[in-house]
Amino acid sequence: MLTAFARAFKTPDLRKKLLFTLGIIVVYRIGTHIPIPGVDYRNVQTCIDVAKGNQGLFGLVNMFSGGALLQITIFALGIMPYITASIILQLLTVVIPRLEALKKEGQAGTAKITQYTRYLTVALAVLQGTGLVATARSGALFNGCPVASEIVPDQSIFVTVTMVITMTAGTAVVMWLGELVTDRGIGNGMSILMFISIAATFPSALWAIKQQGSLADGWIEFGTVILVGLFMVGLVVFVEQAQRRIPVQYAKRMIGRRSYGGTSTYIPLKVNQAGVIPVIFASSLLYIPALIVQFSNSTAGWASWIQGNLADTAAPVHITIYFFLIVFFAFFYVAISFNPEEVADNMKKYGGFIPGIRAGRPTAEYLSYVLNRITWPGSLYLGLIALVPTMALAGFGANQNFPFGGTSILIIVGVGLETVKQIESQLQQRNYEGFLR
Repeated sequence: MLTAFARAFKTPDLRKKLLFTLGIIVVYRIGTHIPIPGVDYRNVQTCIDVAKGNQGLFGLVNMFSGGALLQITIFALGIMPYITASIILQLLTVVIPRLEALKKEGQAGTAKITQYTRYLTVALAVLQGTGLVATARSGALFNGCPVASEIVPDQSIFVTVTMVITMTAGTAVVMWLGELVTDRGIGNGMSILMFISIAATFPSALWAIKQQGSLADGWIEFGTVILVGLFMVGLVVFVEQAQRRIPVQYAKRMIGRRSYGGTSTYIPLKVNQAGVIPVIFASSLLYIPALIVQFSNSTAGWASWIQGNLADTAAPVHITIYFFLIVFFAFFYVAISFNPEEVADNMKKYGGFIPGIRAGRPTAEYLSYVLNRITWPGSLYLGLIALVPTMALAGFGANQNFPFGGTSILIIVGVGLETVKQIESQLQQRNYEGFLR
């Protein structure tokens, strides 16, 4: 990895792309520390210090924004509206025929879907920004903070609208920065901004574990967490790279006097075909009941049960439901993102077949069988990785946003591997010497 980056800096055009990407990252990180108008910054910092290590329901979203959400800055919503819009459009592509037709049109259809994603991102940013402002005004953003209700001193309509517009504009700027990295940088812009947001929270989370430790002034716990983190990174890299390669043979075809086809290739089916999406789905679904209780301020029996079983991440009921939801969404997302019948039809159309399997329906059934078999270990792996923060909470006294577990480590490793692959592919294009030297 380090060799690839060193070689990239020696290549002039790649060096420009890397420096441009670093410049965008600096701008993005500066924006996460600029508070929006109408917020009392001192009260916000006071509440952050009081709620440190206990960020509650907003911990996951705060991690995706690089800590900007709880500081209520112009980039408070971060990349989350765009991620949500992309997932919604991807799910709707399976349901709405018009979107499915656009997807099959190639680059023009993809550009149209991207435009729809931008519009939906802005709409979700308005919705989420309104919710965040309402939560901050009511004092529910920081439970237990004495000045939580004084974060927004002026609660007039004009100030509220200004705050929502500012956060929506900040989300649009973040989306624009990500597209700039994709077009003029090293590519994969949205994922890189998400990577930076999560990585920015690592130093403070690790230092908090050291401060909370009791063995050798916390250094024993700190070192143990580092070792666990290295093991987790190795495990995630191993599973993310694991794939089942299904061989495909293309028959020879004679067109005129020329022979076409006769090549051999394979279909790579990843063990973790769904990526980090099932973890995000399961977390979001489990947050909904707790959010209802938090905004309703109810003291009924059902509210107490939700607070004690679903809102508490260490509760056995929460752990069990969380694990099974991840497994379910892993199969669900794989089912909608990979269509064995479409793959089998394309293979048959171009004269391809799997050795020992007849073309057409038998090929689709075989692909479904293999995909189900490899999705089981992938879904169980996702569930176990997602439970690492809970085990860390019990073992090290860390907070629920343990740096080396769950969503954070999956995104960090996944985006890191993809970025390195892109840099290496661009290096190969520029340093290719041909068949003759």
